[in-house]
Amino acid sequence: MAGIEHRQVDSDEAGMRLDRWFKVHFPGLGFGPLQKLLRSGQIRVDGARAKSDTRIQPGQTIRIPPLGVDPKEKKTGPIGGRDLRQSPDGELLSRMVLHEDAKVIVLNKPPGLAVQGGSGVNRHIDKMLEAWTSQKGEKPRLVHRLDRDTSGVLVIARTRGAAQQLTAAFRERDTKKTYWALVRGVPRKREDKISTWVVKEQTPDGDRVRIAKHGEDGADHAISFYRIVEQAGQNLAWLEMEPYTGRTHQLRVHAAHIGHPIIGDPKYFEADVNWTFPGGMQNRLHLHARHIDIPHPNGGRLKVTAPLPQHMMQSWNLLGFEENAADEEE
Repeated sequence: MAGIEHRQVDSDEAGMRLDRWFKVHFPGLGFGPLQKLLRSGQIRVDGARAKSDTRIQPGQTIRIPPLGVDPKEKKTGPIGGRDLRQSPDGELLSRMVLHEDAKVIVLNKPPGLAVQGGSGVNRHIDKMLEAWTSQKGEKPRLVHRLDRDTSGVLVIARTRGAAQQLTAAFRERDTKKTYWALVRGVPRKREDKISTWVVKEQTPDGDRVRIAKHGEDGADHAISFYRIVEQAGQNLAWLEMEPYTGRTHQLRVHAAHIGHPIIGDPKYFEADVNWTFPGGMQNRLHLHARHIDIPHPNGGRLKVTAPLPQHMMQSWNLLGFEENAADEEE
């Protein structure tokens, strides 16, 4: 059994409850023994008695008496080494990386891979991130989501502190997310704002969202912006879309709402009797998270762009769309 130990609170542990800190660093220490040590003053913060709900701050020193349990085992991860990247999950994640630093990872999520688990989902990014657990035993955290069939930019926080800052940026809408979509037909307006109320409902096929009335039970306000980048006659249009709010399936529902559903959308694309899927295109969702502009936890802004997935690149080539056309117009 080790003797008395003193540990300094890390910058990424700012505001953490003391009992949570012990749960992270000494998961084998039960609630009862922890409370006993706190009441007897054997655990202290900067030399002062503390309670389980005491909020700790970076630079503070925690006095840890002999606990009779082992500290959380340190693992090798992206910062401490590359061993775990040799696992199947680690290698697949590595191939997705668009940006990587000590606080943030940005992935180019492929279509068809779920971000989180659910009914019938065995492999998803949240679970795969266990392969990148840091030396401190800290697993990278999701800070936003993409639909399973949507590809593109996915931001991951490497630390607890970074997760708090990035999550706040999304919540406070201090981010700019740009999506590319291929839709049926061409909207009458070259650019416009779509503002509706939406309700998420559970169906046998999973979550589905519908347009709702203001004041309807469970309805949330959803706002999106779009502009036409290019079009193929009157049959198809390449839209650049920006969600101001972050509702489930928001862009997919809004595209269908204005009469121009996204090509290959299994939930919201209802084809006319005389409409046929374009030859040479894959019948998969043509929605891609192209770009994100978000405050970096270390200061400044992080701007990352994701290349198109193979099925959308195939469609772009078939239609003669130039991938840099959207950038040229900005």
